[in-house]
Amino acid sequence: MITCDAILFDLDGVLIDSTSCIARHWKDWAGRHGLEIDRIMRVAHGIRTIETIRQVAPHLDAKKEADLFDAGEVVDTAGVVAINGASLLLASLPQDAWAIVTSGNPELARARLTTSGLPIPRVLVTAGDVRQGKPAPEPYLVGAKRLGLEARKCVVLEDAPAGVRAGKTAGMRVIGITSTHTRQMLIENGADFVVDRLRDLTIRETGAGHRLGIHLG
Repeated sequence: MITCDAILFDLDGVLIDSTSCIARHWKDWAGRHGLEIDRIMRVAHGIRTIETIRQVAPHLDAKKEADLFDAGEVVDTAGVVAINGASLLLASLPQDAWAIVTSGNPELARARLTTSGLPIPRVLVTAGDVRQGKPAPEPYLVGAKRLGLEARKCVVLEDAPAGVRAGKTAGMRVIGITSTHTRQMLIENGADFVVDRLRDLTIRETGAGHRLGIHLG
């Protein structure tokens, strides 16, 4: 059993499946700019839109392009669904013992949570809340601070290598989920534990020393 006082969830790939929506928008954007979609998708998952654009198209105005891209995603939630087990898992947690830490903007996060039927948490850390996005530790450190907890008392759930590195650098234990990347890739980037599905996790209040107990499998 893994014990902690709070859980910090990534959003896309952990609580919701938005893969088809994300890929559709990047494919359209790549086509407009004559870029290779495969190269974009190799770096896009788990990091902020602006940072993806800076990497794959340094000749463009990254902020302008990111603002337009994000605005398009907010109004398109086709194909966005809750990952199996997400609703029951969140319902089992005290409201002050979990947060979402995402690389998307707040409007996008709320739109996808609403579409998928998942609750909007009291603590929602998004792209605009930090100077440096994942893989920098700042997003997860902000999440812990807003929950009023030390980083070491939090556990991160992540599906992307950038997010795993962010959680580890923040001083947190990280559970990787193989929804978008392989087990080996998550381990190589520092995941302490890896599960295949969100439903492989059971979380209970412990009432002894630490608030939550996470059971794997």
